[in-house]
Amino acid sequence: MATASGNQFEWQLFIGQKWVSIFNDFVIEAHYCQPGANGITINLNMGPAYIDFDEMTVDGPLVNFSVRRNTLLSYNQKEVMGWYYKDNHRWCEYGSQGSDGRSSLIRSDYLEQKYNSNPRGSVQFTVGSMTYMVDFTAMTQTNLSTRMLRKVRRRPKFNEVVTDNSSNQNSSPSLASPSANPTNSSSQHIWEFMGDEGIWTEYQKPGCSLDSAEIERLYQLNPQCQVSFTARRFSYTLYFGGMYQVNNKYGTKRAVRRIASGIQQTNSTLSQAHWQFMDMDGQWKDYMKGGSQGHCSVSSQDIEVRYQQDSTGTMGFRAGRFSYELDFSGMTQTNLSTNTRRPVRRLQS
Repeated sequence: MATASGNQFEWQLFIGQKWVSIFNDFVIEAHYCQPGANGITINLNMGPAYIDFDEMTVDGPLVNFSVRRNTLLSYNQKEVMGWYYKDNHRWCEYGSQGSDGRSSLIRSDYLEQKYNSNPRGSVQFTVGSMTYMVDFTAMTQTNLSTRMLRKVRRRPKFNEVVTDNSSNQNSSPSLASPSANPTNSSSQHIWEFMGDEGIWTEYQKPGCSLDSAEIERLYQLNPQCQVSFTARRFSYTLYFGGMYQVNNKYGTKRAVRRIASGIQQTNSTLSQAHWQFMDMDGQWKDYMKGGSQGHCSVSSQDIEVRYQQDSTGTMGFRAGRFSYELDFSGMTQTNLSTNTRRPVRRLQS
């Protein structure tokens, strides 16, 4: 198996229980960059498989095939994206001349800027006496007078990457501050994102197309690149430079962190600290993850990890049907529905 030349992109198939890099994937990339290409058939050992570029799905000899395209760019690099609409039987780039001899005033770079600012939004423009709307979610163009609908595609331009030398790595959104330097590829690390209620959640299969090991491998290739992945029905982009992920449809941004997998076993402070809350009967109770009583979403070790990161901050968690906020400064937990507040303590054994 081989990665793409220059490590700018990488096409992979999910076969069995793992993602496998596709040999000579530059052929797929070259087809994908053509706006008129619906997909490509590739020959595998077990038979031919068809990759649908619009849906990013695979129809192959085995069920549960998946495909993904990873972009491996530095923090100050970005792909040059082309925006195209289907004009009768050919795909035309925005800004070029259409079959009627007219060209729009907007170009691909303008649409890309609007798309990046709001991937689920839309933009309107005028050509002659007609006003059009491009819907980023449906990837369609609508003539607002005639209601004629045309397909729209967003594709990268083959091997075209722009480098902004004036960019500074520190200008990336700073939601976390992990080490920016890659470590030895043999070291083991866990990758987590800030989930609901402020709980760090590890990237794991099968819910996510990437797991910690896959993300670490891509990070080792280029610690400042961008990585695409899917989780359930949504697609995301993970930015190593800024350590955050973005939902490509809704634009939701979450913090990401990279920690040594043995941190809970090797750090004696974490293993010895013990967290409890005072229950309604006046008794101190341990935070126990899962279990039959309350189904708490965090354990003492989870709380200690967060406490070590910010001993004056807060942490959200769930227990039963309620959501809570744990305040490290006040050493209290608050039920966010009833506002009931209880004391919390941290014991050192």
